Amino acid sequence: MTPTFDTAMLVMTVGTLLALPANLVSGLYRARGKYGRAVWSQNVALLLGQVGQLVAIAWFGSLLTVAIAYVSAQVLSALFLIVYDAPRQLPFLRRNRSAASPSWRWSAGQFGLAFPFSIANLTELALVNAPMLLVSAMVADRVAVAQWGLIRVIASFVRGVCIQITLPIGAELGHDYAIGDKVRLRGLYAHGSMLVTAIASLIVAGLLPFWSDFFALWTHGSIPNDATLTVTLLLGSAVVAPSLMAFVFANHSNRGDLLVRTKGLQLITFLILSASLIPRLGPLGAAIAIVASDLLTQVGILTLVIMHQTLAQPLRHMLALIAVMVAIIFGGWGLGLAIHVTVPGTGPQRFLAECAIWLVAVAAMASPLLMERVRGRVLAAVPN
Repeated sequence: MTPTFDTAMLVMTVGTLLALPANLVSGLYRARGKYGRAVWSQNVALLLGQVGQLVAIAWFGSLLTVAIAYVSAQVLSALFLIVYDAPRQLPFLRRNRSAASPSWRWSAGQFGLAFPFSIANLTELALVNAPMLLVSAMVADRVAVAQWGLIRVIASFVRGVCIQITLPIGAELGHDYAIGDKVRLRGLYAHGSMLVTAIASLIVAGLLPFWSDFFALWTHGSIPNDATLTVTLLLGSAVVAPSLMAFVFANHSNRGDLLVRTKGLQLITFLILSASLIPRLGPLGAAIAIVASDLLTQVGILTLVIMHQTLAQPLRHMLALIAVMVAIIFGGWGLGLAIHVTVPGTGPQRFLAECAIWLVAVAAMASPLLMERVRGRVLAAVPN
């Protein structure tokens, strides 16, 4: 099992490095108002990668083929952006230059505009992948590394869902910021921040009570579950959700300097904490380093600065986010634990029954939001 795991890790590492240049293209698209094309390409690559992984699991049943399927989609997306799409969208990148073509100085200026956003996105990518690489390099127990990787996948899924929610909202925020519509900007940012926080909290609230059953089914009981590691990563995914709204909005409002400073400090903080915690605590040390670096920099600096510059009541809004987060996570977690104790049986049937009952109960409690009058009152109550 270890050689296959190590080979799959090598494939993921090389694939990530090969896809890195696409971040510069994304930065150029952002500086030229074409960021939606990069997002579209990334979403298609993610979808194709997920389909490819399902096919690899069903057809080959090998971890290596799953890694190859995922990496292939990312590399193809990067090649599409760099080789085909960017030269068509950005004429100054074309090789055939006429007399009327922009000067090299002008072209270099375009890269200069994109550079801060590229650095910030590269740092974000490093923070996603570096924890897995550091744990793999510093922890000798390969079962613990596999355990870490599986739990990290789900935590990254929660973060990915939040990012996808914030992207269209961020584009609208960037438009309102550009035209100076502060009233609409404040309302949309406050509502978007509350939405992404509520959804992240709801996902985590549903995962936590049934995680032991899910993990046993997922790994066929071959890898033990680490409850402390799971709770740390999943709660951290929910806590960081409001900062993702700030991160996306900063990308759409030309705050490149703030992004570079924040993400650079976050990377340094994470590396220092990882170097001191992973040798002593193993994967749990990496989880603590991730959550702590998010809280200290992306929440403690980026989010607070963006909220202070955007909202009229940033403190009240932050307190409202914390209250909603606590209510949803612990309410849903408690409901799930009650269902977990009540539902009899074992195996997939019990897990599916638990999930179905939880979803029905949560849907019933949230059903008043379907009424426009109630929904309007809830939105009006969000401090902005």
